[in-house]
Amino acid sequence: MSTFERYLSIWVVLCIIAGVALGHSLPGVFQAIGGAEIAQVNVPVAILIWLMIIPMLVKIDFAALGQVRQHWRGIGVTLFINWAVKPFSMAALALLFIGYLFRPYLMAAQIDSYIAGLIILAAAPCTAMVFVWSNLSDGEPHFTLSQVALNDIIMVFAFAPIVGLLLGLSAITVPWDTLLLSVGLYIVVPAIIAQVLRKRILSSGGKPALKKLLGRSQPVSLIALLTTLVLLFAFQGEQIIAQPIVIALLAVPILIQVYFNSGLAYLLNRKVGSAHCVAAPSALIGASNFFELAVAVAISLFGIDSGAALATVVGVLVEVPVMLSVVKILNTSKAWYERSPAVQRNGCI
Repeated sequence: MSTFERYLSIWVVLCIIAGVALGHSLPGVFQAIGGAEIAQVNVPVAILIWLMIIPMLVKIDFAALGQVRQHWRGIGVTLFINWAVKPFSMAALALLFIGYLFRPYLMAAQIDSYIAGLIILAAAPCTAMVFVWSNLSDGEPHFTLSQVALNDIIMVFAFAPIVGLLLGLSAITVPWDTLLLSVGLYIVVPAIIAQVLRKRILSSGGKPALKKLLGRSQPVSLIALLTTLVLLFAFQGEQIIAQPIVIALLAVPILIQVYFNSGLAYLLNRKVGSAHCVAAPSALIGASNFFELAVAVAISLFGIDSGAALATVVGVLVEVPVMLSVVKILNTSKAWYERSPAVQRNGCI
């Protein structure tokens, strides 16, 4: 994990400060950026999001899907958490905290938008950073790769229906045309471009060339992310100044769902007898989010100055410190985990 990645939360805080300051000092510039749209898609933000997402998808080898059967217990647990638990638990937490407990402290006009942003965040399983978390927890790399590849395939078909269902249950109007456009624009097209690029690099220079490309593109991805955050907070400045506590309040359901889903995945893996080197990345994949995609979809559906966009950005803010704490818990509890009779019958391949 690079120094830049390790201190991502600090860079996000600096982006918040820079964005709010620039939004106040150069309102005309950011209004022009916000108005640069084609078919309701903000062009500058779309370019930045592609720069975020494509380098991450280049890492994914869909040939790894053939290894799914080797770790079927962990795969099953992670799929259950990612698609049957996490989006629904976040919807419940968002309704409880944002829609009820914290309602008096938030702008009434943005309540539904905040809830929508949290749902979108939880419906997108992590794609890239999970490789870092898995490595830090001595996770089985083939399991991590095959699980992420499988999640990406499922995301193409399941993301829009789950988001649409949960937004509908929350009485939030679902712009289905925009949601489906977002899936195509920010999942399908980047995945195709990334895989074509991956194949060409491997055929011309092999794995060393691919590793070199990933090394060069990772800073581009993070810089694009931080630039997007500056734009978001330039538009969100008025809300944050009016209600500076909003970020802390939005973080509460995110923190609860991370620890709840990672803990549930960990315990279920222990119950079914997954090896620790599978259970650890399973718990991490089950808890973390593809926040780049969530930010893109929230902007597409509700606008760059929406509460939904702000809610997904809070996910970026808490991602690194929270996930590092989960890694610490997983590593510390390894001896306890492996005392399970079911686990002792299995080992890392």
